[in-house]
Amino acid sequence: MQTIHAGQCGLCTHFGESHHNDKVLVSIMTSKKAELNVLDECGHPKHAMLHLKVTPISGCDGFTPAASA
Repeated sequence: MQTIHAGQCGLCTHFGESHHNDKVLVSIMTSKKAELNVLDECGHPKHAMLHLKVTPISGCDGFTPAASA
């Protein structure tokens, strides 16, 4: 398990944006922890056309905090 901190993809509104109600994503947002093998798409408008796959501990300057669960 990895601990997720503010500024990392796992807590960004764009992480898994197309399926934000998924149990895995909800678990990451609430527990601030993720399995080592989790990958999901980045839905940030500047990155969408690249179809980036990121881990919950990834990060970028486009971080936008997800709404609290």
